[in-house]
Amino acid sequence: MDHLLDNGQTRRHWLRAGSFGIGALAASELLFGVQSSEGSEGSEVTAEGASKTRFLTGSPRAKRVICLFQAGGPSQLETWDHKPLLNERQGEQLPDSVRQGQRLTGMSGNQASLPLAGSAFGFQQHGESGTWVSELLPHLSKQVDKLAVIRSMRTEAINHDPAITFLQTGNQIAGRPSMGSWLHYGLGSESEDLPAFVVLITKGKGGQPLYSRLWGSGFLPSEYQGVQFRAGKDPVLYLANPTGISGRSRRMMLDRLGQLHGIERERTGDDELTARISQYEMAYRMQSSVPEVADLSDEPESTFELYGSDARKPGTFAANCVLARRLAERGVRFVQLYHQGWDHHGNLPGGMRTQCRETDQPSAALLADLEQRGMLEDTLVLWGGEFGRTNYSQGKITETSYGRDHHPRCFSMWLAGGGVRGGVTHGATCEYGYNIVSDPVDVRDLHATVMHLMGIDHERFSVKFQGLDARLTGVEPARVVSEILA
Repeated sequence: MDHLLDNGQTRRHWLRAGSFGIGALAASELLFGVQSSEGSEGSEVTAEGASKTRFLTGSPRAKRVICLFQAGGPSQLETWDHKPLLNERQGEQLPDSVRQGQRLTGMSGNQASLPLAGSAFGFQQHGESGTWVSELLPHLSKQVDKLAVIRSMRTEAINHDPAITFLQTGNQIAGRPSMGSWLHYGLGSESEDLPAFVVLITKGKGGQPLYSRLWGSGFLPSEYQGVQFRAGKDPVLYLANPTGISGRSRRMMLDRLGQLHGIERERTGDDELTARISQYEMAYRMQSSVPEVADLSDEPESTFELYGSDARKPGTFAANCVLARRLAERGVRFVQLYHQGWDHHGNLPGGMRTQCRETDQPSAALLADLEQRGMLEDTLVLWGGEFGRTNYSQGKITETSYGRDHHPRCFSMWLAGGGVRGGVTHGATCEYGYNIVSDPVDVRDLHATVMHLMGIDHERFSVKFQGLDARLTGVEPARVVSEILA
């Protein structure tokens, strides 16, 4: 137990306070400042005095991540997992030998029947790899030789909120750090005037709600949480100076506030005050950097031709893909795009047409754009949702419509760039598209693989929380999916 000093502080508080003294803001930069990309990433010593170098592998393949998250659970059977048997047996009952007593949601579990539903859309093989791709994805079909398509993803959650939370944070229970926060904490930032972790959400989409805790820092210091950029005049809320407040006045206020926080931290030993100072300083620098990066008016006409006409409309998925590339160019470590609307319990054909029309061209364009700029080789791109959809119809099948319920047993995702081997299809599902028959990949395996590509050993990367060594990949076994690595 720490001994009390004369003024009531513990020795631990006194040692922490020694990092302040004169110049609280300067100390903040030393403790939590920008880490260079020339080998010092993750090598800083934290306020607790523990070196972060212990978990680095020394061989990162990617410097940054762009995650294209399709919220709601896109159907793998209409996109990446071709199952012609379902069309042949359209309307027949799901065999008990295939279901094997697996749980269903309350939305279809009480149906009198579970009729098999084939895809309304055709599939063809594309690229030198011969990857099967739906006709809904004509632009991504041209990029398949850059993709590693995982058809054998599986998750533990059958409902949206725990499934999204699990994929974003490694735990179904809210309150854990998100993947972007873990990477920011472990590797630092490459940008002095932009956040290391930025969140973009397609404007005006309905669907399952998205909560800020999905990009929160959990038990990590608050400076590691994601910063949401919005479409419109003020991309980041409350960033601009209020009327009557000049930049000089704001600078003086921050200097004095930093001194006050330094005094309070010296008294209490509260590390969160350091994080607060760091956030204030970042916000000050962002007053000039954010308007510049969010303004697409300096993009050439060729950019909008590549990404599609929606790229001219702020807040669309296409515009956010362009913005993601601009952020990546400027050193942002993790860019998280959310696109809602994939929860198709009914009218799946119509819904899928809309969703793929909004996302196919921009997703493919992002890969092409990164490649032509020489950035794809060290930028890891992920695409996918929180789970898949059932091979049977929720509700009645008609000639033009059907729906699909949630299905955690198997779904598809793809990765590209950043050390991923292109033209690969990993894992397989049964001919009914209901169960995995080879090479299953759990969500924790996906997290371990992302960490590995970023140069982090997921088993050694932990933070003390409530007396335990907490990790993104948790305590269950997780492995790097080496089969998809270049």
